[in-house]
Amino acid sequence: MISKTVTDVSQAMQGVSDGMTFMLGGFGLSGIPENAISELVRLNVKDLTCISNNAGVDDFGLGLLLKKHQIKKMISSYVGENEEFERQMLSGELEVELIPQGTLAERCRAAQAGIPAFFTPAGFGTEVAEGKETRKFNGKDYVLEHSFKADFAFIKAWKGDHAGNLIFKGTARNFNPNMCGAAKITVAEVEELVPVGELDPNFIHIPGIFVQRIFQGKNYEKRIEQRTVRQRS
Repeated sequence: MISKTVTDVSQAMQGVSDGMTFMLGGFGLSGIPENAISELVRLNVKDLTCISNNAGVDDFGLGLLLKKHQIKKMISSYVGENEEFERQMLSGELEVELIPQGTLAERCRAAQAGIPAFFTPAGFGTEVAEGKETRKFNGKDYVLEHSFKADFAFIKAWKGDHAGNLIFKGTARNFNPNMCGAAKITVAEVEELVPVGELDPNFIHIPGIFVQRIFQGKNYEKRIEQRTVRQRS
């Protein structure tokens, strides 16, 4: 059995450098790789391109990297909760590529599956399609989208074993599974790291073949982005 386990987040980050492209799992603040993000802040790597559904909030998640101006470009779907993101985008400090959410997920999954490109109807006739090839299938217009190319994918899972098999919990099973194996190196941080054989194969969401490094994270805050949607009586 090949063990994918590394001792801590510092060892998991070996090879990270300026100018790289990273995928980071999570939806809002649910299932974000908190330990990996904190280590990227500590390493102070610069000129990063980050692929993530959103950019965290001002003082948490990817917002911490934005605050230190470590991110050069954000490729995202929803970014409405981060004032610093808005300021940097409007001032021209931050390059931004906004993508329909389903297209973002599929560009990750296509990279995971080794598919270089695909056609989607999402975004046809909008700014999203500008400069891209379009084709008609069965009378409907489609836009050609390319799969992502990333150096690292940073993933957060609930449980994992030493072979890299992963189980996600609840809404943390969002962009994380699609990003596993979609980069040159996938780093998974888990709340519980167990020996091989302890995970029921019927409940494994991602097999270890998609993971290169795994470690047990610590000190998870698991913040809630919006606690309510309306005032309670």
